[in-house]
Amino acid sequence: MTTPALNLSADEARRIALRAQGLLGAPDRAAGVRGVLRALGAVQLDTISVLARSHELVPYARLGSVPRSTVEAAYWSGTTSFEYWSHAACILPIEEWPLFAFRRRERRAAGRRWHTLPDADAVCARVLDHLRGEGPCTASELGGAKNGGEWWDWSETKIAVELLLDRGEVVCVERRGWKRVYDLVERAVPVGLRHDELADAECLRQLVAQAGAAMGVATRADLADYHRLKAAQVESVLPDTGLVPVTVEGWEKAAWADPGALEASARGRHRTTLLSPFDSLIWDRPRTERIFGFTHRLEAYVPRPRRVHGYFAMPLLAGGRLAGRVDPAREGTALVARQVSMADRSAVRPMAKALAEAASWVGCTEVRIERCDDPELSRELRAVLRAGDH
Repeated sequence: MTTPALNLSADEARRIALRAQGLLGAPDRAAGVRGVLRALGAVQLDTISVLARSHELVPYARLGSVPRSTVEAAYWSGTTSFEYWSHAACILPIEEWPLFAFRRRERRAAGRRWHTLPDADAVCARVLDHLRGEGPCTASELGGAKNGGEWWDWSETKIAVELLLDRGEVVCVERRGWKRVYDLVERAVPVGLRHDELADAECLRQLVAQAGAAMGVATRADLADYHRLKAAQVESVLPDTGLVPVTVEGWEKAAWADPGALEASARGRHRTTLLSPFDSLIWDRPRTERIFGFTHRLEAYVPRPRRVHGYFAMPLLAGGRLAGRVDPAREGTALVARQVSMADRSAVRPMAKALAEAASWVGCTEVRIERCDDPELSRELRAVLRAGDH
């Protein structure tokens, strides 16, 4: 006899998702940035830096004004994390190294991604010898990353080291000036984790369970998107993950919840903050629309005349809802809100608070509003910022 699925209201599902993502309730400051990384399971990297880079914005959104140097040290000091392909290029807890054995096997079987490398074995051997003798290196230090053309015109060395990274023969241990730093797996990964022994099914089972815990409640498509798995892969292991079938008010698709999320109280203090567009709360746009009724698109690669909300619009999280967005920039000691939009008057004080906190975090001493899509709300926002009453 099949157990009937638990029914959740849309509001309950939203609060469960916020709590699972560390944005509802008291933050675990003792666990700090590394605790955030372990709970989320993946923090996406991106080249764009406005207030800060996205991987810095993610712990800031949950913990508040942790110094940026502390964030970087938490990610890259010691053997606590590595970079690999998850939702995209992501920082991952080192404990997840064995779980990506299935992907490393896929990459070995494929042989290459998009670059062809004649005499690949010989070039790869030279790269490994260099790392063995010199220690961790960037592609430039290995002999040069590019041939002199466009960014994708990689040198043989760069192609080789990325091929080795895909296969799991080298590992990215940090970013230095946004360049990957590569090292040998035997130096960078603790010996107890340094294996590809898990079968594909076990890798997938654990990753789907981890995604479910990180999201709290999710559809099959949500679970697949978190670590960019195929729908069939999720389907094959879902019954063994321990996730509980649920139905959610307003969701057209079946859903599954983490048992721990159902048992925990989805109550507490809501964080008021600006979110990176690559934050795992909102990186899946269909899920964001379903949970928050909020449509968000990254417009960094949209021609300027066609942008609606700006180059790097950051959603405002306030009271557990997405209540607006701002496209920020830095000019000297000023945080400039190039474009602001808010749902209604209730978002004015939270927006002022979020802007002031973000400015302080990155060392700015003032906030300047350049444009707001509602003149009346614009006047109120400026007034609240001047008064410091937020």
